[in-house]
This record gives sequence, structure tokens and C-alpha cells, in this order.
Amino acid sequence: MGMFEQIYQSLYDQIRNTDLHPWIEEIAQGIRANLCYSSNGHLPGWIQSLEALPQVTPSCLRLDQDAVTIGSPGDLQGDQPQALANALMSLHPWRKGPWNFFGLELDAEWRSNLKWDRLKQATSPLRDRLVLDIGSGNGYYSYRMAGEQAQLTLGIDPYLLYVVQSLVARRYLPDTLPAWVVPFSIEQLPSAIPVFNTVFSMGVLYHQRSPLDHLLEIQSLLAPEGELVLETLVVDGPEGYTLLPKGRYAKMRNTWFIPSCLTLERWLEHCGYRGINLVDVSLTMSDEQRSTDWMCFDSLKTFLDPQDPTKTIEGYPGPKRAIFVASR
Repeated sequence: MGMFEQIYQSLYDQIRNTDLHPWIEEIAQGIRANLCYSSNGHLPGWIQSLEALPQVTPSCLRLDQDAVTIGSPGDLQGDQPQALANALMSLHPWRKGPWNFFGLELDAEWRSNLKWDRLKQATSPLRDRLVLDIGSGNGYYSYRMAGEQAQLTLGIDPYLLYVVQSLVARRYLPDTLPAWVVPFSIEQLPSAIPVFNTVFSMGVLYHQRSPLDHLLEIQSLLAPEGELVLETLVVDGPEGYTLLPKGRYAKMRNTWFIPSCLTLERWLEHCGYRGINLVDVSLTMSDEQRSTDWMCFDSLKTFLDPQDPTKTIEGYPGPKRAIFVASR
């Protein structure tokens, strides 16, 4: 597993220049435990996919477009385009995107650029900020944040496939690019590190058995005057109303509390957040989440009632997502 140690050395070098530097060794130990020494039986195959990527220097890098764009078609020669496509497909499914690797358009399940467009104008500028992206998945948002000139974006996700997918991009990015995904859940981060200027929690809150504890945990990670960007499922209803699904919600396991917007605002107030601002409420539509060649399993269309697409297959209100911004 020496490959991972070598890759993440650049992260440790970057952390030394931030307020996160006292926790370098704890972060390194977590990466070694959760990735380098993982017993996940799929990991050797995923490593082979990384090693099969063509060795080529990209001629361009664009982090400010809908698709995270690395290289152009002319950078590849011979059988390299097919080798690239094979390696990327062997890391299926791709949930967040879009990506463009050397002209190969990787159309992920989520058109994550749509959510990014909804939230980026409502947040404080990320330039020179230390950013945490909780539940980052394959790093799409983390790389977009780097494109906004963040000092360092640390994405965390416990699912190793997503961590490995993030390393596809890192394979071609400069070592100095300040965006990384590490194999942690929020509970595995070192405790009480109030250094992050912005913390993103997107698509995470409704998977928490104790959502208020999640909000308090984020608060403990925020620097003074730091900002929370919270995106989560909501339902219509008055203050105090919360949906607790019986069984699954839109076929999702491990879905707990889905509050009304007014209820979520009260939760944030009770946890001590200030300047609470609801910046967007949007129905999830099939132009944003759908099955593709790069994620061929069930997606939104099969999560909804075919007779009434305003409801989930279980009969609950269809997915609606809200974005809140608040300060510590």
C-alpha cells in the first residue's frame, strides 16, 4: 500500500501550512488505518484500475466548469483512450459529476453542477478558506471548491470506492492542488478541531440518528465566525413537523429524520448557530438525478411512485432539498 502513502504525502505537506497542522499525525494514522491497511476485498482491484490509467500529462485543467475537466483528447495516443475508458468503468458506479477526462465525458448519476450553481452564490467566498466537505463522495465538489481558490479543501467519506475515484483526478493533478478526499466519517475526525472556515454537509443530515448531535459536531469543527453550508432533504409542514419514515424512503436505507424547513431552522437555533438563512428549496428532478452508463443501477425514476411521481415508491412526499447557510 505504499502508493497511498506516497499520494497523501502531498496532503500532509499542504496541511503544515494551515491551522490544521497540529493534527497531521492523527490524520495520517487514520488514512493508514482506513485505507492503506484496509481489509476491503475490492480494494486490490480498485488499485489495479488506478495503476491502469494512462501515464500522460494533461494539457489543461478546468475546475470552474460544469464538468471537472482534466486534459484534452489530443493528449492521448494509440490505445490510451480505450485504456482510460476501461479503467474508469471498472470503478463503476460514479455517483457525483460530471467529469471530463481527456475528452471522455463521464456522465455521473447526479448532475452535481446544478446543486453547485444553487449554493455557490449564497456562501461566503471560499478564497483562502480552510474547507471541510463532509460526505464528499468522489470529490467533485471538493475540486470545484479548489477552483474557487480555497486554501485547502478536505473531503471526507468512509466509502473507499469514492476515495479511490477521487484519486483518479489526483493522478493527473499537480501535487500542490489543495483538494483531497480522505477515508473518514465525521466521527473519525480528531475531536475538537475548531479550525475550518467553511463546513459543507450535503446529503448527510437525514442519515444521522441524532441530527442535532451532527449539527453540534459540525459546530465544534468551525473556526470563530466559520460558516456551515447545510443541504438536506426536507418536507412541507409547520414548525415542529418532522417525517420519520417507516422503513425506507425513496428506496434509501438508513433514512431517519426529514424535517420541515421551519423545524430545521429551530434545530440550528437550538444548536447555537447565528445568521441562519434558507437560500434554496428545490424538488429533485430527473434532469438532475438519473441512471446513466456510468451508474446503471436504480435512480430517481424508480424511487418514485409510477402513478404519482410527486410521491416516493413508499408513498411519502417526493424528494425536496433545502440549502441553509449559518454561522457559528
